[in-house]
Amino acid sequence: MIVLQLYFAFLKIGLFSIGGGYVMLPLIEKEIISVHGWLTPAQFVDIVAIAEMTPGPVAINSATFIGYQTAGFWGSVFATAGVVTPSLVFILLIAKLMQHFYQNRWVQAGFTGLRPAVIGLIASAAIFVARTTLSDLTAALFAVAAFLLLTFTRLHPILVLALAALGGILVYG
Repeated sequence: MIVLQLYFAFLKIGLFSIGGGYVMLPLIEKEIISVHGWLTPAQFVDIVAIAEMTPGPVAINSATFIGYQTAGFWGSVFATAGVVTPSLVFILLIAKLMQHFYQNRWVQAGFTGLRPAVIGLIASAAIFVARTTLSDLTAALFAVAAFLLLTFTRLHPILVLALAALGGILVYG
């Protein structure tokens, strides 16, 4: 039954993702495209773009959209439940323990090692999306312009997305 496959695929993604939604993207890409073949790379990138533009965590939005694309309403319910189950369980189990052990030097050393790995996972996701999306010079210019606007101005990310969409309509429409 595909909804159970979605649940367990996203449960695995949720279990092994530390650092949030962007860290999950390489895991989602591997599981959804390579392992199960539920989506094409282009469909995946489109879903990630939608997940980024809609309110809420990118991992949950991605799971919801991928679940819906794969198996309709119940697919979205099961995929979303799968991705949030590990976080919910872990938060409930370790919230109290963390207060007692956070200052432990072994715990601190573990987190020190995890932080750079999270950067690597985010970079991996960015490279995957770039390879799939930057199909021509104009697309690359859109990416560079968005990066520069977000890095060196105070423009709100929603405005940058709206400008990119308008630019896409003008250039590609």
